[in-house]
Amino acid sequence: MKNDKMKFQYRVNEQIHAREVRVISDEGAEVMSARKALDIARKEGVDLVEISPNAQPPVCRIIDYSKFLYQQKKHQKEMKQKQVKQEIKEIRFGPQTDEHDYQFKLKHAQEFLNDGNKVRAYVFFRGRSILFKEQGEVLLLRFANDLEELAKVEQLPKLEGKKMFLYLAPKKTGITKKSQQRRDREEAQENAKNADTKVESKETENVDNGLFANAKNGSAVLDKLKSE
Repeated sequence: MKNDKMKFQYRVNEQIHAREVRVISDEGAEVMSARKALDIARKEGVDLVEISPNAQPPVCRIIDYSKFLYQQKKHQKEMKQKQVKQEIKEIRFGPQTDEHDYQFKLKHAQEFLNDGNKVRAYVFFRGRSILFKEQGEVLLLRFANDLEELAKVEQLPKLEGKKMFLYLAPKKTGITKKSQQRRDREEAQENAKNADTKVESKETENVDNGLFANAKNGSAVLDKLKSE
């Protein structure tokens, strides 16, 4: 139905009633009689298409009409895609988010970014948990670091009331391979994690698992960003 509507949107060949037309091409534009333009189109085995009837004189193109309609349809599709509204997806953490929940939310954030959406991640501090705002910052910095191949940071962690926000936007480029620097950093973090496990005391076992994991994995990121 839409194709039929577009098909009859333009005057073609004998449907063009103007005496003179402005024929545009890659070489420029030339005003000539409609009859002459139609003769040129016929010699080339294509059509004379009126693309701007209200201009003085009307503007036409010498082109295969089917090809012209295809180009118009493609152009409209591209314009529609550019007009798609970018959504902001929210990811909520607590200051003591455990590792399993963190990985679950990380996966969702990756999906949101791959779909072209922005991500607003935040840590909500309930009651006395505001005392752990540094751990909340570390968690968000770790989150940004784990998504660095897909996203760029629009706003570093910022405390607003009882919430600390981090804003991420999708990178326009495709997914890239891990850099050597990132591989070295991940290896160092893994070694540090194994070392911490060996020397872990009974006292540290009383610390909340989620809080400890977030601080441990994110401390390196925090130190890096503070030094930059």
